[in-house]
Amino acid sequence: MQTDTKPKVLNRLSRIEGQVRGIARMVEDDRYCVDLLTQLQAVRAALHRVETEVLRDHLDHCVMGAMTGDDLEDRKAKASELIELLARASR
Repeated sequence: MQTDTKPKVLNRLSRIEGQVRGIARMVEDDRYCVDLLTQLQAVRAALHRVETEVLRDHLDHCVMGAMTGDDLEDRKAKASELIELLARASR
């Protein structure tokens, strides 16, 4: 992961961790189900944003590095890895 991306991702994950702890407290306090579901949707959206940031970093750094490099096997491996990743994401 690139050095400028890492702090952003860690900060987002820290906030998500706090959100999840808040949801656990809501469950303990028998909060209204719709409120819980709203918070769960917010966490899922936040995780999606982190996933997008990490994927962007991977494409910009790892994949582009392989595609512009001279190592044919590395290019093939990165392309296969990306295809598998996208296939898993679409399930």
